[in-house]
Amino acid sequence: MKTRAITAFFFTIVMLASLLNGYTFTGFYLVLSTLALLEFYKMIKIGGIRPHRNIGVFAAVVMFSLNAAYYFYQFELKYLLLIVPLIFSVFILELYKKNKIPFANISYTFVGFIFVTIPFCFFFSLGFLADFNAYSFHLPLAFLLLLWASDTGAYLFGVKFGKTRLFERHSPKKSWEGFLGGLFTSVLVSYLISTQFTEMSPLIWGGMAVLIVCFGTLGDLVESMLKRSLDVKDSGTLLPGHGGFLDRFDGLLIAAPVVYVYLYLLLY
Repeated sequence: MKTRAITAFFFTIVMLASLLNGYTFTGFYLVLSTLALLEFYKMIKIGGIRPHRNIGVFAAVVMFSLNAAYYFYQFELKYLLLIVPLIFSVFILELYKKNKIPFANISYTFVGFIFVTIPFCFFFSLGFLADFNAYSFHLPLAFLLLLWASDTGAYLFGVKFGKTRLFERHSPKKSWEGFLGGLFTSVLVSYLISTQFTEMSPLIWGGMAVLIVCFGTLGDLVESMLKRSLDVKDSGTLLPGHGGFLDRFDGLLIAAPVVYVYLYLLLY
């Protein structure tokens, strides 16, 4: 427990410091998304799949970097098409491998950056949603605070009142009482955020909180499903007491794209 608390304290400080400006934000989440993708590919190999890790990681780095260049330098998104030949080169490379399940290797190569990198790109884009030409830490910080509030509320209410299992097949410890507690806590925090960040109404902030709780929980369950299918406890060991980066950001994987679309539709 002590190791877990120390890791959480220092990692939280680093995460908050990364929000100070657009360049530290970019660098931190580029590294973080890459490490999370490497964890994904490493886990998949346990199940006998051999994804094309180097191509997948390189394509993911290019994808994230071009996404960042679009906001910083008005780099045209059409240049993302440059990674298409790179991505589909895995089909050609697989021809030269002697493997009984070639299309499983190909599929999981694609699934890696769809499941991990694209959600991180959407989260990164929240920093530029208010103004496509300028970085603002408000939305990324609010997203993280609401996600943490959801996790904290779910844990506290779940420990105290949890009786009805939410999805026992994939996560035996989660309960409906914990889910509702996380929802209550996150919506409460969203109101507090609305008093400080006034660019959106409390109602929109509240809607963002509801989406983060619902889809963050689903992201957690999906990652649990992945780990259970491979019979692994943690996605990695880089965060002592917490597992891997994929474990810590599983709630972001489905919630970030949904929240981005929600805010984009309301703001534009």
